[in-house]
Amino acid sequence: MALLKLCILTSEMAPYAKTGGLADVVGAMVREFSRDAHEVRVFMPLYASVLAANPSLQPVAEVQQRRLFIASTHYEFSLKTGRLPGTELPIHFVDCAAMFDRPTLYTTDADEHRRFLLFTRAVIESCKSLGFAPDIFHCHDWHTAFLPLYLKTVYSGEALFARSRSVLTIHNIGYQGIVPAAAVADMELGAAANRLDAADLKRGVINSLKHGIQFADAVTTVSPTYAQEICAAPLGMGLEEALRARASGVVGILNGVDYQEWDPQRDPHISAHYGPDNFAGKGANKQRLMVTSGLWVTDSTPLIGMITRLAEQKGIDLLFDVMPRLLEQRDCALTVLGSGDARYVTFFEGLVRRFPGRAAFRAGFDEPLAHLIEAGSDMFLMPSHYEPCGLNQMYSLRYGTIPIVHRTGGLADSVQHFVPETGAGTGCVFNDFDAPAVAWALNTTLDWFAERGMWRRLMQNAMAQDFSWGRQIAIYEALFRRIAAGGSGP
Repeated sequence: MALLKLCILTSEMAPYAKTGGLADVVGAMVREFSRDAHEVRVFMPLYASVLAANPSLQPVAEVQQRRLFIASTHYEFSLKTGRLPGTELPIHFVDCAAMFDRPTLYTTDADEHRRFLLFTRAVIESCKSLGFAPDIFHCHDWHTAFLPLYLKTVYSGEALFARSRSVLTIHNIGYQGIVPAAAVADMELGAAANRLDAADLKRGVINSLKHGIQFADAVTTVSPTYAQEICAAPLGMGLEEALRARASGVVGILNGVDYQEWDPQRDPHISAHYGPDNFAGKGANKQRLMVTSGLWVTDSTPLIGMITRLAEQKGIDLLFDVMPRLLEQRDCALTVLGSGDARYVTFFEGLVRRFPGRAAFRAGFDEPLAHLIEAGSDMFLMPSHYEPCGLNQMYSLRYGTIPIVHRTGGLADSVQHFVPETGAGTGCVFNDFDAPAVAWALNTTLDWFAERGMWRRLMQNAMAQDFSWGRQIAIYEALFRRIAAGGSGP
């Protein structure tokens, strides 16, 4: 079977730059593509933090001090490259200090859209200079969503890209890259500006993600259930009509898990390794987690873990009344790692003060602690209002840490509700997004925990699940081949 030439554009990728699951997903995905011997070139911005951590990146001679205009301003960019750790896969970084030498990956600066317009165009220009003709430009989220439009307009006459096609993957439709209509001048579309969405322009906006949906040769998202959910309100968040208008639909492909990174049998961040046939190490990790978190409960007390962005999407509002009542009425403990909205920080800090030794909270992100929470907790809570895919519930399954999840998106696709009568299932799934439902789920899971034989069966079921990337990449490859051959989506 013919190998593919893939150009992957992403605003972040592990291990270089990470704010969330996008970085983990793209990092694991490109490793799998390269293992299959496809010709893969990955492009991402050279943020200040990336340059500081990777001073040995090498300049790409063919792409140095190249000029791009955005409206009346000209910018210069160059290309630097390195190898993805543990592989021979080249990672190309677009170096433009004026755009990317900033304290954080993403900003609220007025030129935020310009940063990623430049990045997108710089990738296309770099491919031209390198003579690289991708079969597929694989774009991720709003930051690169204008590439399909550029490919079909400004670059439509480029012989190099005559057979190139584009695929847009939506990781979270809540982030759309909406800018004022005046930003049309920044896009350098020329006469092709008439291809921009007229209804949005009349309303005074340009929606980056919407144009990716309209012009990409295929649109994918990160779970089958989420693909259905975003084609209707409210989870389509204003883009449901654009998605339904695609004749080829939206392809939902569940994200995979990198089990080289997330496996309790080899994880370097945890105290003791363990597996489905020997749970002893899990107890050692629980003891270390309790010490690390400042919890004073006994080993037999069920420990609930959370690793989350502190955002409304994550369903934390449901816990405002439920969690204090649970800690008052049940023998259990809670440990949370996360960062985000101040009101949620205040809530969890308040729990720690109210329930000393039984509630713990660490603000920010700590990779080793995240692994320890997965290994040392007994159950993992994800009450998200919506969840395009989610990774932590799949990590939790591998670690025998029973997920408690709302039936939505990738949570619904990866966790099967446990039925004690049959012994089938892998976690606790609640249907309604409200406080009584999450209270029911927490109390039900605590009741299961009290039945040690039942709990052992549930842990074994969970650890037997396989969400490795190999199967998911095969679905992407089939889609890419179909698109490259002139076909459409599903």
